[in-house]
Amino acid sequence: MSRATANGQSALSARSVSQLLLNLLGLCCVLLLICLTSLTLVDVVGRYWFNAPLRGAFEITQLLLCALVFAALPLTTQAKEHVEVDLIYGMVPPVMQGVMRFTSAAVSTIVLGVLAWRLAHHAEQLAEDGTITNALNIPFAPLAWFAAVCALLSGLYALQHLLTALRRGY
Repeated sequence: MSRATANGQSALSARSVSQLLLNLLGLCCVLLLICLTSLTLVDVVGRYWFNAPLRGAFEITQLLLCALVFAALPLTTQAKEHVEVDLIYGMVPPVMQGVMRFTSAAVSTIVLGVLAWRLAHHAEQLAEDGTITNALNIPFAPLAWFAAVCALLSGLYALQHLLTALRRGY
């Protein structure tokens, strides 16, 4: 097999894995939203119609919301959909716009990498300490590990944007 064919196949498989990962994260976000909505519905109906609120609903809502934010982070980064303030972007020459894109990608890569590292460290601490939620005794460590992995994936997508900016000459 020629080297070009092997590189083409590995690039194709990397794209396929990336697309599969994005699809799984998208599905995860949909399921988390459905769970959040259902949980809120059950809690509100139980609270106001039957005077029996769902035990631990606030706790579960917090955990699901955290998971949703971090599951959506790689999707947002890959699609370049983060909130940006571009007050001067359109007023500067194209070369400066390229420098701004490069700088943005570099800062995002660094920040997301540090975030992933710190979340992983925090997840280790939570696991060692056996930290759990107050009402339902749900361990925090798995959620922290999920957040760390999602932040790492986001950092990798930011790195991909940085490399693309470098290839284009900013």
